[in-house]
Amino acid sequence: MKEVAELDSVDWHILEELQNDATIPNRTLAEIVGLAPSTCLQRVRRLRELGVITGCHAVVDPATTGLPLEAVVSVNVRPHNRPVTTAFRAFVMAQPETRSIFHVSGNADFLIHIAVADSAHLQAFLVDKLASRTEVRNLTSAVVLERVETRALTPPANLRPTHRRRRVDS
Repeated sequence: MKEVAELDSVDWHILEELQNDATIPNRTLAEIVGLAPSTCLQRVRRLRELGVITGCHAVVDPATTGLPLEAVVSVNVRPHNRPVTTAFRAFVMAQPETRSIFHVSGNADFLIHIAVADSAHLQAFLVDKLASRTEVRNLTSAVVLERVETRALTPPANLRPTHRRRRVDS
């Protein structure tokens, strides 16, 4: 399990702003969170060094790229051991249709979010790519009717820090 980073109220404010727009200029971010630009930059660097910020990416609408049909596929694999799950995860992530994969507990072993061109493409992905694998025991798919964007990660009110660190760690 990863070590939990100690975050104060300003760190969380920075994280919320960057999750909503990672392209925001440092000077603007500093102004919004009430810091000097140099202090803000130090805080962002610290958040990266601690592994809190792990990257930045563009959000792409699959429909505008010719992949308007999204689905969530539930998959069970057998045997459910580390070598099998690691290989299966690597295979799924190598497929261009895959948007994300979750290794989960419950009725399914994996939930795979995909984007495809149409129902024929969905069928080909399910039958030719997934069901043909020897470790796949069963799968079900659900077509996404509406995708609601992921929101910024924020702590629940009872866990939100109210304090501010006195100095930035070097």
